[in-house]
Amino acid sequence: FMTMCAFRGTRKECEVNMFFKKKNKEVKESYDKENLIPILVSSICTGETVAGFKDKRTKKFNEVMLIKNDNDLKAFMKKYGLEEIPKKEY
Repeated sequence: FMTMCAFRGTRKECEVNMFFKKKNKEVKESYDKENLIPILVSSICTGETVAGFKDKRTKKFNEVMLIKNDNDLKAFMKKYGLEEIPKKEY
């Protein structure tokens, strides 16, 4: 019983692999810590919050993900290796 298509031999072995794939481990992303600041931008009107990075020089904000709840915020922080909750701007 093969769970990997290591030999790439038969089609049946590859079909078995489709059903027993391992989940992709979450990969940490990196960002330019010298030029970018992680921040949360929140709308005054709707309260919608978006996480991303603000360029220190140009002040341009690059959106990364929508933050709907604490789990989204934790996922953002984990993905980029942040230890502190980013500052919130309106």
